[in-house]
Amino acid sequence: MLCEANIKVSWRTRPRGFTALMGLYESNYLRFAQLAGDPASLRGAAVSRVAGDCDLLLTVVEHMRYTTTLCLTYLFGRDQSALERAPDLRLRAYHDARLLEAEQFRAPAHAPRAPNFQPTAAERELHQRWQRNMMLNKWLEYCAERGHRFAR
Repeated sequence: MLCEANIKVSWRTRPRGFTALMGLYESNYLRFAQLAGDPASLRGAAVSRVAGDCDLLLTVVEHMRYTTTLCLTYLFGRDQSALERAPDLRLRAYHDARLLEAEQFRAPAHAPRAPNFQPTAAERELHQRWQRNMMLNKWLEYCAERGHRFAR
């Protein structure tokens, strides 16, 4: 059995390459599995409710043989018709490789933006993937610490 404690991911490191990014995806997978179990077995939608925290919504968008696409978001607000979703993440789980990637991150319009970064096209893509997945990794850790779990 894999133990996340054995995966070395430094929060202070800069994106250095594909191998480091895959290590981050593996850490994301393990953190997600603590919250929701095996992504390959998930179907439909589920809500995790914890006293003193926002509802956490998990929705399976697409389930394929080797991948599952999911949405994970907090629901803010009391009125069901005016719920704000933030952060709103689209995730892809790779079942055979046991990796979880944050494919898309939609932040609220009022969220602060990172300082300007002017890399080459390849560096920009790596930087964006690194940022999205670091955010996911930290958020999954935070959700677990708050006590969120989805019924298995």
